Amino acid sequence: MAARQGVGILLLLSIVFSAGQPFAAPAQRQDAPRHLYDRIMEEFKHRDYEAAMAGFRLFIELHGQSALAANAQYWIGECQFRTRRYQDALQSFYDVVSNYPLSPKLAASTLKLGQTYIKLRDEEKARLMFDRVIDQYPESPEAEVARKAIEALAPSEEHSMSSP
Repeated sequence: MAARQGVGILLLLSIVFSAGQPFAAPAQRQDAPRHLYDRIMEEFKHRDYEAAMAGFRLFIELHGQSALAANAQYWIGECQFRTRRYQDALQSFYDVVSNYPLSPKLAASTLKLGQTYIKLRDEEKARLMFDRVIDQYPESPEAEVARKAIEALAPSEEHSMSSP
């Protein structure tokens, strides 16, 4: 029953968001994914992470071939991260890295993988992700954040090495 309701809601939303498209000019049809994406981002900006996550999932379902699909997947991970669902966030960020090799969100997703591993107390994997950001995207803003994250890890590693 719940699954049927979920499908019904998705169908209703897809009808609402695509209403009028058959009669719309081609430019308007191309703007529809952007318009939906922007509306979902408003939910994220208002910190309604559950609504944003549901919206981005719907976006991917409706517009999976859109240039914005990788961004939507990234923001799903960000919603999960902010709601402390770190294992789910890992999967979402890995999905961006694995499924969207040309995405402009690759550096950000890799950085978020490192930050998520920190939350999961896996500093070794975190460091691997931060190193990957620095190696693959050395001039990016994410590389600078990764360098600072590694510096923040260093004192605790030195302390653990000097402990008996």
